[in-house]
Amino acid sequence: MSDERPERSSGEGGGERGDRKFFAKPKFCQFCADKTLTIDYKKIDLLRKYVTEEGNLRPRRQTGACAKHQRLVAAAVKQARHVALLPFANKGVDDR
Repeated sequence: MSDERPERSSGEGGGERGDRKFFAKPKFCQFCADKTLTIDYKKIDLLRKYVTEEGNLRPRRQTGACAKHQRLVAAAVKQARHVALLPFANKGVDDR
């Protein structure tokens, strides 16, 4: 019996995880870097960056926001949903 194992390639050829999307994490929180930028439920264009196409909040590892600002973004998105500025889900009527 030989203990030869096939060497793993460095990401070339797809592999098992080839269908995952890669989101590059920004190196800093944009709210910490720019102190004039405020998180408000009325800034829909800003909040849409933190919501997926399905309507879920993006995690910190994708957005690059620090924990403090990610909590503020989550609260602002929830508030915008209740005021009907953002949808709870982006499903159409025919997608039942």
